[in-house]
Amino acid sequence: MIDSSIRTVGVVGAGTMGNGITQVFAQAGFVVHMVDVSALALDRARASIERSLGKFVEKGKVSAADRDATVGRVRTHTALDTLAPADYIVEAVIEDAETKRSLFKTLDALVRPDVILASNTSSISITVLGAATKRPDRVLGMHFMNPVPLMTLVELIRGQATSDETMATALTLCGVLGKNGVEAADYPGFIANRILMPMLNEAFFAVMEGVGTPEAIDTVMRGGVNHPMGPLTLADFIGLDVCLAILTVLHEGLGDPKYRPCPLLKRMVAAGQLGRKSGQGFYTYA
Repeated sequence: MIDSSIRTVGVVGAGTMGNGITQVFAQAGFVVHMVDVSALALDRARASIERSLGKFVEKGKVSAADRDATVGRVRTHTALDTLAPADYIVEAVIEDAETKRSLFKTLDALVRPDVILASNTSSISITVLGAATKRPDRVLGMHFMNPVPLMTLVELIRGQATSDETMATALTLCGVLGKNGVEAADYPGFIANRILMPMLNEAFFAVMEGVGTPEAIDTVMRGGVNHPMGPLTLADFIGLDVCLAILTVLHEGLGDPKYRPCPLLKRMVAAGQLGRKSGQGFYTYA
């Protein structure tokens, strides 16, 4: 355990990232309270965690007893005020600045003044989120990578007012979770998406302009550049709506036309073709 003061963790959001974050904290021995407005989303999240742990048991990475203990440390709630006793909070709601600002303002009034509020945002300013609270020194970005139980990297983003103590606590916590925490500055997209999203966007333009089919583009990037996954397959996995949200933050935040979201991406998102999660993106999923 990181120290005796952090025993209970709150995770807000029961989507793909939220349930993954909940799992890794619970596996590390923390009691985790996962909150979402949707009871159905919470049920799906718990089922996802159980499936993930089941695969670890099958591969011999986790014992059946540890799996059961991990599941037993997960609590689910639809009311945000159940997080009042939490010692550390991670937010993993939709990638929308106003939604996150409103949530941070509410959490600030709800939990103890010493509690750190971390955001799993992949692109939104931590300084902006911290400014919505009375504890900006205790607000930071903790950007996990998807799928959270398998990916070891966590970007730690320091806002303008984030204290050294807060960053050090988060870095130590990453170690407890078996993750590699790497500090990034508070610029749109941070490190990972500042580099990744323009590459994916260029792949979207290449499809739109007929440079190659999705299959051809992914094959070239796998076989010619040694990427483990083609950019269009990866975009479908991330979610095309998420890609659009991040590119919009980059474009608006940096003011550079090179980050302009591809019109094809906008059309696909408007049509509800969001990738793997909707069953249709650049590829079709059963």
